[in-house]
Amino acid sequence: MSLRSPLGRVLGLGTAKDGTGHWWGQRVSGIALALLGLWFVISIAMMPGFGHAEAVAFISKPLHAVLLMLLTVTMGYHSWLGVQVVIEDYVHSHGLRLGSLILSRFAHILVAVVGLFAILRLGIGA
Repeated sequence: MSLRSPLGRVLGLGTAKDGTGHWWGQRVSGIALALLGLWFVISIAMMPGFGHAEAVAFISKPLHAVLLMLLTVTMGYHSWLGVQVVIEDYVHSHGLRLGSLILSRFAHILVAVVGLFAILRLGIGA
C-alpha cells in the first residue's frame, strides 16, 4: 500500500531516491579533494622554483601527473554536484532548470577534459 496520491504517482512527484547517492558523492569527493589538495599544496611549496621549466619537470613525473589528473577529475565532479544542487534549489522554471543542468554538465566535462589534456600534453611533451 502506497501513501502517495494517484496524481502524485502520475506526475512522478515524491521521493526521487537519489539524495543519498548525491550526498555520499559530495562527501567522498570532498575527502578526496582534501587529501589531493594537501598533496598539491605541499608539492608546490617544495618545488625549487615556480617557472615553466620547473612546472613541466614536476608534471613529467608519472606519480605527479596521475595525482594531478585525479585532482582535476575530482574537482570537476565535486563542482558539478554542487552546482547541480544550486540549480535544482533556485531555478524554478522547468525548462530553464533542465537547460541549466545540461549546460552545467557539458561545461564541467569540457573543463575537466581540457585540464586532463593540458596535464598530458605537459607531461608527455609535444
